[in-house]
Amino acid sequence: VKGVSMQQLDPVLDTATTCATKGIHTDIVSYVQNRIPESGKLIQLADIFKLFGDGTRLRILWALSESEMCVCDLCALLQMKQPAVSHQLKNLKQARIVKNRRDGKVIYYSLDDDHIRKLLNLGMEHVKEIGQ
Repeated sequence: VKGVSMQQLDPVLDTATTCATKGIHTDIVSYVQNRIPESGKLIQLADIFKLFGDGTRLRILWALSESEMCVCDLCALLQMKQPAVSHQLKNLKQARIVKNRRDGKVIYYSLDDDHIRKLLNLGMEHVKEIGQ
Protein backbone atom coordinates (compact mmCIF):
# COMPACT_ATOMS: atom_id res chain seq x y z
CA VAL A 1 0.00 0.00 0.00
CA LYS A 2 1.61 3.21 -1.15
CA GLY A 3 2.31 5.71 1.61
CA VAL A 4 1.99 3.18 4.42
CA SER A 5 5.02 2.46 6.59
CA MET A 6 6.18 -1.02 7.50
CA GLN A 7 5.28 -0.25 11.15
CA GLN A 8 1.68 0.43 10.10
CA LEU A 9 1.61 -2.86 8.20
CA ASP A 10 2.93 -4.91 11.16
CA PRO A 11 -0.50 -5.49 12.82
CA VAL A 12 -1.99 -6.51 9.49
CA LEU A 13 0.93 -8.75 8.62
CA ASP A 14 0.94 -10.40 12.06
CA THR A 15 -2.53 -11.76 11.33
CA ALA A 16 -1.38 -13.42 8.10
CA THR A 17 -1.80 -17.14 8.53
CA THR A 18 -0.89 -18.34 5.06
CA CYS A 19 2.89 -18.24 5.57
CA ALA A 20 4.26 -21.19 7.55
CA THR A 21 7.21 -19.13 8.79
CA LYS A 22 5.26 -15.91 9.41
CA GLY A 23 8.35 -14.10 8.24
CA ILE A 24 7.92 -10.93 6.22
CA HIS A 25 10.37 -10.20 3.43
CA THR A 26 10.40 -6.46 4.04
CA ASP A 27 12.73 -5.83 1.10
CA ILE A 28 10.27 -7.47 -1.31
CA VAL A 29 7.25 -5.78 0.27
CA SER A 30 9.00 -2.40 0.11
CA TYR A 31 10.10 -2.98 -3.50
CA VAL A 32 6.58 -3.89 -4.63
CA GLN A 33 4.99 -1.17 -2.49
CA ASN A 34 6.96 1.46 -4.39
CA ARG A 35 5.86 0.08 -7.76
CA ILE A 36 2.14 -0.38 -7.26
CA PRO A 37 0.33 2.40 -9.14
CA GLU A 38 -1.75 4.85 -7.16
CA SER A 39 -5.30 3.80 -6.36
CA GLY A 40 -6.90 6.17 -8.89
CA LYS A 41 -4.90 4.70 -11.76
CA LEU A 42 -5.81 1.15 -10.70
CA ILE A 43 -9.49 2.12 -10.64
CA GLN A 44 -9.16 3.50 -14.17
CA LEU A 45 -7.51 0.25 -15.25
CA ALA A 46 -10.31 -1.77 -13.63
CA ASP A 47 -12.87 0.31 -15.54
CA ILE A 48 -11.10 -0.46 -18.82
CA PHE A 49 -11.01 -4.17 -18.02
CA LYS A 50 -14.74 -4.06 -17.19
CA LEU A 51 -15.36 -2.96 -20.76
CA PHE A 52 -13.47 -6.05 -21.92
CA GLY A 53 -15.74 -8.17 -19.71
CA ASP A 54 -18.65 -8.26 -22.14
CA GLY A 55 -18.81 -10.66 -25.09
CA THR A 56 -20.58 -8.22 -27.39
CA ARG A 57 -18.04 -5.48 -26.76
CA LEU A 58 -15.20 -7.95 -27.29
CA ARG A 59 -16.68 -9.00 -30.62
CA ILE A 60 -16.94 -5.35 -31.65
CA LEU A 61 -13.37 -4.66 -30.53
CA TRP A 62 -12.05 -7.73 -32.31
CA ALA A 63 -13.83 -6.70 -35.51
CA LEU A 64 -12.40 -3.20 -35.24
CA SER A 65 -8.94 -4.63 -34.61
CA GLU A 66 -9.22 -6.19 -38.07
CA SER A 67 -10.69 -3.23 -39.93
CA GLU A 68 -12.33 0.15 -39.59
CA MET A 69 -16.10 -0.38 -39.86
CA CYS A 70 -19.35 1.55 -39.87
CA VAL A 71 -22.28 0.65 -37.60
CA CYS A 72 -24.19 -1.04 -40.45
CA ASP A 73 -21.22 -3.29 -41.21
CA LEU A 74 -20.85 -4.19 -37.53
CA CYS A 75 -24.59 -4.96 -37.29
CA ALA A 76 -24.36 -7.29 -40.29
CA LEU A 77 -21.24 -8.99 -38.99
CA LEU A 78 -22.51 -9.47 -35.45
CA GLN A 79 -26.14 -10.08 -36.47
CA MET A 80 -27.32 -7.44 -34.03
CA LYS A 81 -29.69 -4.50 -34.22
CA GLN A 82 -28.29 -1.02 -34.74
CA PRO A 83 -29.37 0.45 -31.36
CA ALA A 84 -27.54 -2.31 -29.46
CA VAL A 85 -24.33 -1.87 -31.45
CA SER A 86 -24.53 1.92 -31.24
CA HIS A 87 -24.97 1.73 -27.47
CA GLN A 88 -21.83 -0.38 -27.09
CA LEU A 89 -19.88 1.88 -29.44
CA LYS A 90 -20.94 4.89 -27.37
CA ASN A 91 -19.59 3.24 -24.18
CA LEU A 92 -16.35 2.28 -25.88
CA LYS A 93 -15.93 5.74 -27.36
CA GLN A 94 -16.51 7.43 -23.99
CA ALA A 95 -13.75 5.26 -22.53
CA ARG A 96 -11.47 6.23 -25.45
CA ILE A 97 -11.17 2.63 -26.57
CA VAL A 98 -12.65 3.37 -29.99
CA LYS A 99 -12.70 6.50 -32.10
CA ASN A 100 -14.69 7.53 -35.14
CA ARG A 101 -14.35 9.56 -38.29
CA ARG A 102 -16.97 10.85 -40.67
CA ASP A 103 -16.85 10.35 -44.42
CA GLY A 104 -19.88 12.14 -45.84
CA LYS A 105 -22.90 10.59 -44.11
CA VAL A 106 -21.03 7.50 -42.93
CA ILE A 107 -19.28 7.29 -39.56
CA TYR A 108 -16.46 4.78 -39.40
CA TYR A 109 -15.22 3.32 -36.12
CA SER A 110 -11.75 2.03 -35.32
CA LEU A 111 -9.67 1.24 -32.26
CA ASP A 112 -8.42 4.37 -30.54
CA ASP A 113 -4.82 3.16 -30.53
CA ASP A 114 -2.66 0.09 -30.88
CA HIS A 115 -2.68 -0.59 -27.11
CA ILE A 116 -6.20 -1.99 -27.43
CA ARG A 117 -5.15 -4.36 -30.21
CA LYS A 118 -2.20 -5.51 -28.09
CA LEU A 119 -4.49 -6.16 -25.09
CA LEU A 120 -6.82 -8.23 -27.26
CA ASN A 121 -3.95 -10.22 -28.74
CA LEU A 122 -2.30 -10.83 -25.36
CA GLY A 123 -5.60 -11.98 -23.92
CA MET A 124 -6.16 -14.37 -26.82
CA GLU A 125 -2.62 -15.73 -26.47
CA HIS A 126 -3.40 -16.51 -22.85
CA VAL A 127 -6.73 -18.14 -23.76
CA LYS A 128 -4.98 -20.35 -26.31
CA GLU A 129 -2.24 -21.23 -23.82
CA ILE A 130 -4.60 -22.27 -21.01
CA GLY A 131 -6.90 -24.07 -23.45
CA GLN A 132 -4.27 -26.65 -24.39
